[in-house]
Order: sequence, then C-alpha cells, then structure tokens
Amino acid sequence: MSEKTKKRFGVWMDTHHATIIGYNPSATAFTVLGHAKNPGPGPNSSENASNNLEITLVHKYFKEISHHLLNADEVHVTGSGTIQEQFIRYLGETPQFKKTVTSESTSNPMSDEKLVEFVTRHFN
Repeated sequence: MSEKTKKRFGVWMDTHHATIIGYNPSATAFTVLGHAKNPGPGPNSSENASNNLEITLVHKYFKEISHHLLNADEVHVTGSGTIQEQFIRYLGETPQFKKTVTSESTSNPMSDEKLVEFVTRHFN
C-alpha cells in the first residue's frame, strides 16, 4: 500500500514580495513555483482611502500567493515582519486551507536557491 505524498509548500514573504516553493514529484525536489508582489497603496490624500486600499491590496496579495498552494497539506511561512502571521491567519480563515498545517519562522531575504535549500531542510 503506497503512502499518500503530502503536498508541502514553503513561502518566504515580506510586505511587498513573496516567493512560493513547492514539491515537484517529477523532479523529486522542491522548486520555485512563483513570485507574488504587493506594490502597496502609494500616496493618497485621504488616510481612510489609503487604509482601505492597503487592506484590499494585502488581501489580493494573499490570494495571489494562495493560488499556488492548491490542496496544500503543510505550509511553512518565513520572512521578515509580521505579514507572515497575517497570512497564516488568512489561511486559517479560508475554507480550502482550514485543515492545512502551518508553521512559521523568521528569516532574512535569501536567493531562490537558498530558499529551496531552506524549505527542503525544513521538511526533511
């Protein structure tokens, strides 16, 4: 009887950029699945409008990242700042990710290759 392969993903993110790493069964290794960007609200004359735009852009940023995490069993989120905690909360509130196991850590920006190594070490 074969054991089901878990769908595992790693995400490095800060407020403006995310790199998504996933397991590629054909290559039997973790690879970069994509990048996501959040340009931020930019200058605005109204603080209220700026806050609303920022919330909308962060939500869109999270959706862009989660688009790569289809049927995820485990997700490890790392990066700088508090955006990871917000993203993990977003995953927990999204029905398709309710049963996804999440973990987090803090790390400095790293190249795609270093991030692949980091995620591989985390899941092995």
